[in-house]
Amino acid sequence: MTTPTEHESTAAAKPAWKRFLPIGIIVIALIAFFATGLNEYFTVDAIAENQSTLKEFARDNLVLAMLAVVVIYAIATAISAPVGSIFTLLSGFILGTLYGGIAVVVGATIGATIIFYAGREAAGDTLAKLGGEKMKNLEEGFAKDAMSYMFILRLVPLFPFFVVNLAAAAFRVPAKSYVIATFFGIMPGTFVFASVGAGFSSITESENIGAGILLQPEIIGPIIGLVVLSLVPIIYKKIKGEDTAEPSENGA
Repeated sequence: MTTPTEHESTAAAKPAWKRFLPIGIIVIALIAFFATGLNEYFTVDAIAENQSTLKEFARDNLVLAMLAVVVIYAIATAISAPVGSIFTLLSGFILGTLYGGIAVVVGATIGATIIFYAGREAAGDTLAKLGGEKMKNLEEGFAKDAMSYMFILRLVPLFPFFVVNLAAAAFRVPAKSYVIATFFGIMPGTFVFASVGAGFSSITESENIGAGILLQPEIIGPIIGLVVLSLVPIIYKKIKGEDTAEPSENGA
């Protein structure tokens, strides 16, 4: 059994309300997000209604638009609002693949880091005990190689994003490893989704919309990327399954 770190001992010494206050604020913010109807702004209909205004603003104020995406995405990620995919598509639609992808990666990393520290302050053994067998599997993975395992969890969405955030906090993944693995691990998926959004933008701006437009590089490329991205978890699980089965077969 590992001995408590100085941080863990200090956190345990704090009153319970102080330790759980950051998580409590995040939960309240998530409830307010739905109660005030803010979630309605992150829909396909809302994007369609405001696309001209948003794109015009982004063209005239690129840096400000990117900063807005970073802030909004950071807040949405920190409170675990279920708008990640649609907002990434929106970012690509408004800012393009490159600028939209960069803004999302930065915002998501900041938001994930916020909830990581909030969870680390409150979690400790509590989250680990509540998580059951799946959380135990995560604990074993982090214990072997925190950086590599964290990167895989970001690259291959085996668990929901917010679950990985809290699990990393519960099992004391080093903050540096967490941030680096998150930043680089979410890049492939983010840029694929952003490129899909940019592809939608190409369709809406095209003057000759027909079957042939689907064969354009800016359209077919993101579609292929999305298909490949969806196959990654299946391939990973198959490879891991074969690796796990191999010792048993050799020993039979």
